[in-house]
Amino acid sequence: MAESLAEHERILQEIESTDTACVGPTLRSVYDDQPNAHQRFMEKLDACIRNHDREIEKMCNFHHQGFVDAITELLKVRADAGKLKVQVTDTNRRLQDAGKEVIAQTEEIIRCRIQQRNITTVVEKLQLCLPVLEMYSKLKEQMNVKRYYSALKTMEQLENTYLPRVSQYRFCQIMIENLPKLREEIKEISMSDLKDFLESIRKHSDKIGETAMKQAQQQKTFNTALQKQNNVNYGRNMYVINGRVPEPKYEITSKRTLEEEDEHEEEVLTAHDLVDFSPVYRCLHIYSVLGDGETFENYYRKQRRKQARLVLQPQSSMHETVEGYRRYFNQIVGFFVVEDHILHVTQGLVTRAYTDELWNMALSKIIAVLRTHSSYCTDPDLVLELKNLIVVFADTLQGYGFPVNRLFDLLFEIRDQYNETLLKKWAGLFRDIFEADNYSPIPVANEEEYKIVISKFPFQDPELDKQSFPKKLPMSQSVPQIYIQVKEFIYASLKFSESLHRSSTEIDDMLRKSTNLLLTRTLSSCLQNLIKKPHIGLTELVQIIINTTHLEQACKYLEDFITNVTNISQETVHTARLYGLSTFKDARHAAEGEIYTKLNQKIDEFIQLADYDWTMSEPAGRASGYLMDLINFLRSTFQVFTHLPGKVAQTACMSACQHLSTSLMQMLLDSELKQISMGAVQQFNLDVIQCELFASSEPVPGFHGDTLQLAFIDLRQLLDLFMVWDWSTYLADYGQPTSKYLRVNPSTALTLLEKVHRGMKETSKKNNIFAQFRKNDRDKQKLIETVVKQLRSLVNGMSQHT
Repeated sequence: MAESLAEHERILQEIESTDTACVGPTLRSVYDDQPNAHQRFMEKLDACIRNHDREIEKMCNFHHQGFVDAITELLKVRADAGKLKVQVTDTNRRLQDAGKEVIAQTEEIIRCRIQQRNITTVVEKLQLCLPVLEMYSKLKEQMNVKRYYSALKTMEQLENTYLPRVSQYRFCQIMIENLPKLREEIKEISMSDLKDFLESIRKHSDKIGETAMKQAQQQKTFNTALQKQNNVNYGRNMYVINGRVPEPKYEITSKRTLEEEDEHEEEVLTAHDLVDFSPVYRCLHIYSVLGDGETFENYYRKQRRKQARLVLQPQSSMHETVEGYRRYFNQIVGFFVVEDHILHVTQGLVTRAYTDELWNMALSKIIAVLRTHSSYCTDPDLVLELKNLIVVFADTLQGYGFPVNRLFDLLFEIRDQYNETLLKKWAGLFRDIFEADNYSPIPVANEEEYKIVISKFPFQDPELDKQSFPKKLPMSQSVPQIYIQVKEFIYASLKFSESLHRSSTEIDDMLRKSTNLLLTRTLSSCLQNLIKKPHIGLTELVQIIINTTHLEQACKYLEDFITNVTNISQETVHTARLYGLSTFKDARHAAEGEIYTKLNQKIDEFIQLADYDWTMSEPAGRASGYLMDLINFLRSTFQVFTHLPGKVAQTACMSACQHLSTSLMQMLLDSELKQISMGAVQQFNLDVIQCELFASSEPVPGFHGDTLQLAFIDLRQLLDLFMVWDWSTYLADYGQPTSKYLRVNPSTALTLLEKVHRGMKETSKKNNIFAQFRKNDRDKQKLIETVVKQLRSLVNGMSQHT
């Protein structure tokens, strides 16, 4: 019960102290309690209400008298308050009337203060906006004067510094919207400038390359001059060219070169002097600032690759003149000089890897173009100028750091072609020399003429030196001319070998190889063709043999000449020697063979003039006229052979006699000749006797005994057999080594005997119609018939044995 009362007490305190809106849960707890709790709570509540009412009543009773006193005082004051209100109203009216002017002035002051505040605000805002406007005005001005890189920097300042301060203003939004457009405009303008720049350098590449190659050439000339000045022993070994000793000009040249270098030192131009590179710098900076540098780099490289392909495409007629090659090289050099300049003054636009790749591509194309066009060149002077251009071209680009070894390898290919063109040119020179030669010994009337000849050709003959003037040198005029031209060829070949960055030993080897080609192919071919020409007679052939002998002896001087012009010592030479010895030996052998052939042809021409009367009854008593003419020709011809080597003259003489003997034998055995009289045989015997007398007279010295007469031994034994009519001996001794008629073949004897037999029959018929009835003739006929049978048996036996 006590707990319930305490709980009701707590609930009442909570109701008194709690907001009426939240009393619901408290009241609900009264009903959730024990049964009859509601009744007890109501009783408790009533008791509490009664207590409060007693307290209120006590308080009202306590304050009632004071309330009555206050009401009484208030009623007293109301009259005074009415008076005071009237006074206040009057005072207020008078105050209002007096304050109207003050109010007007105050309002004016307020309005002025507001204006002042607005002005201050405007000034402050203008102070923020004016720098923006000034920067934008500056931007427009920079755009007008094409200072695009500065304009981009101004844009950055506007965007990052100025515009954020006044971003709330409308004009600022307009500016912000215009800035991207301005950037695009700058990009387009700068790209247009770049295109103009690319077009400009394409047009100026020729001039840039020409200037760079000229400077490289001047530098090379200057360095060469200094090297020659420092090398006091250089050029001491000077050799005779066309009978003249060249003057050493290198000192004058070097001095003049140094003076020219000093004069032109202030005129040295670079790619930057010839082309304005500012567009490419500006465009690169603009694209870098815009964050689009990679796009610019790709575009620039793409366009330059296209230009490279255009530059590397040669004109179809480039090979016709050296100017075509020079323009081609100038454009390529100009292109890569520009790229090298861009490489060194910019960062990232052109890299070393890019230029190396571009150069390797260009180099392959250049080599292919030069290999093709140089193959069309037939003028050695043009090929030499091309080589000099390639050397300057290579040296120029090498100075800019580009590898050029493949160009020098190409020069070795062009060197072979240059040698081919030289060989063709010298083949024409050799032919002209041979055509102009009179093929007679060189006459010298005095010492001066003799010195002129030996200054051109290294000739030494102590026996000839002892003779008095006038005298004749054994070789003809073509020999010193050929020797001079061979030396000129060596000089021409040496010109190409210069500046190839090769050692003296390598140059010496190249000179020897090219000279060997000149001797073994060109000169040898010219000599072979000369020897085969129809108008070259025996005298000319003899002189050609003499000429080749002297040229062969001069080969050692040519070897010394090559060694000296290459400035290397004999001890260090390990190269092949000249093949001139074999060349001139082959030509001499060909000339000797041609002598034998022409000599036989001449003999055949005389033989064709023979006009024998094969039916003559008696010989003329003297040799035939054609044969005497032939022998006189052989005598005069063999006299010319005195200057030939002994074996050549002996071989020619033996060959002529053998051919003459064979031709005479064939004349007797000719199948168209059906009959021969004994008178004709006797006349033929007289001709053979003259041949034997010629052979025994030793027309060419050096034969031992009757060696030359043995050429006619077959004819002699055959004719003796018929002249003596010694058939019994022939038949009896046939086949024995000691036979008197060992060289007479049975078939040959049979053929001639049958012709003589028919001739005898024909003669007998003409002399006497009854000759067949003479006993001697009948006996001779029988003898001939018997011999014929025996000879036929011998011939048949030989054929069966064979």
